[in-house]
Amino acid sequence: MKAKSGFLKGLNPTVAIVSKAVVILFVLYGTLMTESASSVFSSVKNFIIDTLKWYYIGIVAFFLFFVIWLLFSRYGNIRLGKDDEQPEFSRFSWFAMLFSAGMGIGLVFWSIAEPIYHFYSNPFVAEGMTAQAAQAAMRISFFHWGLHPWAIYVIVGLTLAYFAYRKDLPLTVRSALYPIIGDKIYGPIGHAVDILAIFGTVFGVATSLGLGVQQIDTGLAHLFGYQSHAANVIAAKAMCTTQGLTECRTPFPTNLILLIAVITTIAIVSVVSGVGKGIRILSELNLWLSLLILGFFLAFGPTDYLLNLFLQSTGDYVAQIIPLSLWTDANQDRNWQANWTVFYWGWWIAWAPFVGMFIARISRGRTIREFILGVLLVPTLLTFFWLTLFGGTALYLELFHEIEKAGETVLAVGQAGIVETVAIQHDVTMALYKTFEIMDVGMIGTVAAALTTLLIATYFITSSDSATLVVNTIMSVGDKNPPIAHRIMWGASEGIVAGVLLIAGGLKALQTASITAALPFSIVMLFMIYGLVKALRQENLNPIHL
Repeated sequence: MKAKSGFLKGLNPTVAIVSKAVVILFVLYGTLMTESASSVFSSVKNFIIDTLKWYYIGIVAFFLFFVIWLLFSRYGNIRLGKDDEQPEFSRFSWFAMLFSAGMGIGLVFWSIAEPIYHFYSNPFVAEGMTAQAAQAAMRISFFHWGLHPWAIYVIVGLTLAYFAYRKDLPLTVRSALYPIIGDKIYGPIGHAVDILAIFGTVFGVATSLGLGVQQIDTGLAHLFGYQSHAANVIAAKAMCTTQGLTECRTPFPTNLILLIAVITTIAIVSVVSGVGKGIRILSELNLWLSLLILGFFLAFGPTDYLLNLFLQSTGDYVAQIIPLSLWTDANQDRNWQANWTVFYWGWWIAWAPFVGMFIARISRGRTIREFILGVLLVPTLLTFFWLTLFGGTALYLELFHEIEKAGETVLAVGQAGIVETVAIQHDVTMALYKTFEIMDVGMIGTVAAALTTLLIATYFITSSDSATLVVNTIMSVGDKNPPIAHRIMWGASEGIVAGVLLIAGGLKALQTASITAALPFSIVMLFMIYGLVKALRQENLNPIHL
């Protein structure tokens, strides 16, 4: 299966060549035919949303229900490895690496912008910018970032870890199909499955990198006083509106391309050093920086309100999780769910081969029950706390904003400035920094803004280097230490794809890429579940290796 000499030495030639060809063709198309690419991206997204929204909603709900069943099943004590094998990493390092890989950039990007968007308007309340709208905003945000994405990661990660460490098969997606097709996993079907996994990984991660680099640019612009790309886009649209133009050319994202180049280079250096060094160290740095920034919001934010909001919103989420999981917005505005829930579900599925394989890589020696509890619950609770402290602080500033009017102090809900920035000017990258500004804690706020920008950059690096390692592991049929030259090449490729998506359509192109990449891999995930259940039942009857 692996080439024994030449440039592709150590890799599966079919998977490597086809994967590279797909990425190269995409890059050429996006750079040479930008307007056509933008139009195609829009058409593809509209087609999927119009015809397959029910599928995305239904399949992700099924994934969560399956994981909960497996957690309480008789298979929970089976170890991902030999019966007496111990975990490779400590729990702290394990949690740090899986959280950094799974949520990082996107969570920082949307932690304030999403609750504020839903506070301004959402389909669950009649009127925005009210106490009811604030509660619905937190419930929706918890829903999009809670158990569902981590259930997706559990399925892929657990399946890969089980077949790799329990059944001694290659650590690659094709191995999950062994109970179904046997040794045919080493043929064309296996090649196709691995290529789909690489396709989903590259475009799913490119979505996150594209979001992250926009916020890094805004953060640096806020700190050093230059004009960010997001600000340039808003200014260009305002000028077009003033001049009565129906079409407006988006400014070229020069700042973003330069930042992608710099940070991708750092990510390549990290991935060359391997999991035990660069990736582990940066992941732990991410977690410490995250805790420091959370501490800032607890110390200088509305602490009592935030703690009350955390408990209330968690309870609200638990009470509503089933109806939310199956809600398809059939009788209301179709665009809302297309832009939010379906985008998120597609994004998480597209990330699944990358995050799942990375989690499998660091989870050898844990039991199935321990794996599910750790991957499903711990990051979810930390994510909820994160969303509460970031988004809750912004909501508090908007709900309880006071102004002087006719000599009296009165409430002016929704007029603190964050809603104006996010929901009206549509500058989601500025939401975080606007919140720091309105908190008005002087130099400490500036330091917090700088640390948050650094955190986004380190999340960028860990997402990119982890994805690069996963892509090369797939191409090398499970080799934990794939060729360095190809790690460098694929690390650069992910940055290039993110840049092309930004040039070809910005956020809409990023959303389309993730939703499209998710479609074929979601079908692969169904076969993975079937293969896993079949293997577990065989082991329960006759506990020997395949």
